[in-house]
Parts: sequence; structure tokens; C-alpha cells
Amino acid sequence: MPIVVDRPGNRRAFLKTALLGGAGVVLAGCRTTSPSAAGTEPEFHLALLADTHVPADRANTYRGFRPWENLRATVPQVVAARPEGVVICGDAARLDGREADYRELQGLLHPLAAAAPVYIGLGNHDDRANFLKVFTEHPGRPAGVSGRHVTVIEHPVVRLIVLDSLLYVNQTPGLLGRAQRQWLATYLPRLADRPAVLCVHHTLGDGDGELLDADRLFALVAPHRHVKAMVFGHSHVWALMRRGPLHLINLPAVGYNFDDRQPVGWVEARFRPAGVRLTLRAQAGNRALDGHTTWLGWG
Repeated sequence: MPIVVDRPGNRRAFLKTALLGGAGVVLAGCRTTSPSAAGTEPEFHLALLADTHVPADRANTYRGFRPWENLRATVPQVVAARPEGVVICGDAARLDGREADYRELQGLLHPLAAAAPVYIGLGNHDDRANFLKVFTEHPGRPAGVSGRHVTVIEHPVVRLIVLDSLLYVNQTPGLLGRAQRQWLATYLPRLADRPAVLCVHHTLGDGDGELLDADRLFALVAPHRHVKAMVFGHSHVWALMRRGPLHLINLPAVGYNFDDRQPVGWVEARFRPAGVRLTLRAQAGNRALDGHTTWLGWG
């Protein structure tokens, strides 16, 4: 069974709890299904992925996992789910974001891109220049933040903002940076017409390998109650928690886990006006919670 977390601690302590406790963490008071799961409410159906770590070498392995093969197996699952879009929260490439990595990624994603738009954020194992050489067309609305790949996804039910936390290639820390934060500070007040969700690669704690300006991001978001959640990867952990009214959704990795107790896979998300229904799709690692659904109400 998942752990129940009554309140958030700092990110480092939370991840330790999540890893020690098993496959996932579920918020206290969350239901396993939406109160209107069978209703006719409008929804935005997305597939949420992170840490695909696709290598140029298709035979590359890490901890017994083959990231190239994992994504190849994941793609038909996602296609079969028929989402309206796919979000990849960073670390799309294996280690240092080589151009050949992105060409393999592009080939693997082709069946998905033919069925639905694929939005890719950048993490610490990506290379911005190489990514943009290969992926020359980008769905969504570009934010126009200089030197950053930031995308806005518009839908009547929810607005998602895919941020860019790449600081140094193949080094662990991440940073939004002043220009991206200033853009958010200007843009977020205009979004109160519907719920907003921020997607970023890095975890949101105070560790040296996390998002170095996470505290500034939280302070920036705090006045805007229409920002309902943050989605991220980086830790290769499937976990859910809260910081006050804000939901924090830590996605599992597609490529491999760091701990045998964690799943390897992706998350199916159905956004509705009142919240989001999340279903874990675990294809490897710890599959105990495969198919488990959690409803996060916006409150």
C-alpha cells in the first residue's frame, strides 16, 4: 500500500521517506477515483512522462534497464490510451544530450507525434542547442523567454506551462534563472481564468542537485491560487505531496529507476475543472501500483 503523508517536509526528507516506504506516496485525504469519474465533465487527457534518457546506442543499459527499449515499449501504450497530448518533463536524452540521442528519440516518438502533440521540457541531461537542431517544430505556444525553451499548453479546462530548468549539461543542479522567473511573474497574473499547472524537470527542494531557485519559484507562485500543481521528474520517484494548497507531482522515470522499490513507467492524467485524476502505468521496476488511480482535488 502507498504511504500517507499528512504534511510536506523539505524535499530531501520527503524523497527519503518515499524511497524507504515503497512504490509511491499518496496525499492524505485523496480518493482513488474522481467523484465524477463516469460523468460528462469536460477534461484534458494527457500522458505525463519524464526521464526517458534515450541513448544513441540502442543497446545501452543502466541497472539492467534498456532506456531505448523502455520508450519503444511505452509508445504503443500511450498511443492506445489516446491522450490529447504528451508532456515529457526533461532528461529526454541519455546523459549529455547528443544530437544522435535526439534523433533516436524523434524516431521513437514518431507514432505519438502522429497522434497527438508532444511537448518536451529540458533537464540536466539535455543539450538545448542539440535538441533544437533535431526538434525544429514545437507544438504549443512558445513563451519567448530568451535562451530558454518554454512552452504554454492551452486548453479550456487547464493551462500547462512547460518550463526549462537546464543549467549545465550532464551536471545535476537545475535553475530557472532570472529571465524565466521574471516572465512567470509577469505572465501568471494573467492566467486566473482557469487552473494552471507548471511542469519542470528538477525536484523542488534545497539540495545541491535540485532546482537551485525552487524557493524563489514557490514565493513567486504563492499569491496565485489558480496555480494548482507542479509536475516534475529528476528523482526517478513516483510520489505525490502538497506544499500548502499546491500539489506536487513527482513522475516516475521511463528509462530506469534508481531503487528497486520504484516503478518505471508513465502517468495518465485526466484534468477536469475541479482537479486531476492520475493513473500510474508501470511497465517495469516495482509494478505493484500499476493501474492505481488517485484523484487530486484543486480545493
